[in-house]
Amino acid sequence: MDGNEHRHVREAGAGRAGTRHRAGHLLGKHRHEAADRVDTAMAASREGMRTLWLSLAILVVTAGIQTVVVVFSGSIALLGDTVHNAADALTAVPLGIAFVVGRRAATRRYTYGYGRAEDLAGIAVVLVVAASAALTAYQAVSRLLDPRDVTHAGAVALAALVGFVGNEWVARYRILTGRRIGSAALVADGLHARADGFTSLAVLLGAAGVAVGWPWADPVVGLAITAAILLVLRDVGREVYRRLMDSVDPALVDAAEAAVRGVDGVRGAGQVRLRWVGHALRAEADIVVDPHLTVVQAHALAVQAEHALLHAVPRLTAATVHTDHTPQDTDPHALLAHHTPTPA
Repeated sequence: MDGNEHRHVREAGAGRAGTRHRAGHLLGKHRHEAADRVDTAMAASREGMRTLWLSLAILVVTAGIQTVVVVFSGSIALLGDTVHNAADALTAVPLGIAFVVGRRAATRRYTYGYGRAEDLAGIAVVLVVAASAALTAYQAVSRLLDPRDVTHAGAVALAALVGFVGNEWVARYRILTGRRIGSAALVADGLHARADGFTSLAVLLGAAGVAVGWPWADPVVGLAITAAILLVLRDVGREVYRRLMDSVDPALVDAAEAAVRGVDGVRGAGQVRLRWVGHALRAEADIVVDPHLTVVQAHALAVQAEHALLHAVPRLTAATVHTDHTPQDTDPHALLAHHTPTPA
């Protein structure tokens, strides 16, 4: 069989693969057009906004009830919990702004869109958590140095239970939504709310101590709450830092590599990279193909690889696939060698 016959066989095979691919789409009724991806991102933002405002309402009611009890009881432990709950409610503001900004279409200046606004909101969450820890610590130390009576221990205990229930509900709601839409900032805020719930339970210890005649128990519990807030700050800060540094779960990279290697006609996978833009993923992948393929055939394989990536990686909205081949007589990348940084 001569070279022309080989070429016709390859083109016929590519044509049959393309026909099967189109038929599969018609029967499966699934699409990956840009409009569909934008609609998915918009739906995720709307779901995130709905979660934020509903959880904000719950936390405002919770903090309001606790504030009333703080005023007539003088409990520092409950004050710290109330401040933290109020701060958690306020984090809905930068997150809400981020979700609104993230809906804006890409421009010539911001070619990837505005999804990174969520990462900036994550920084705001970290700052709010740090500020609430500092205020709680200050109030607790002040009360230890200048002891005051705490009254209405029963009301303080009831307010603590209200704080726990409100925060745990908000935590579950935010974490579930954040994981579903891929929002690290919303998940971080949910973890923050969960820790607030447990610090609310700690207020019960202070109330119990006051009830048995240990007035120092209230500010001590306030300091314990400060320590708990600092632990939350560490976890939230780590999540936000990882997102800012384009960190992804290595399992996603493994799935992406397996997906492109599984495409019929792909001889191997080169570098595969993933990055978050808001609550959506983008990918870049190099695939190794037969060096004798035509441009049309190589492009068809790249499209199939992109399609495989979209199915294999959750929340992936776009992928750029570069076709490469094993060098034979000359290195096709020699022209780029002087632009490639040398590893340290």
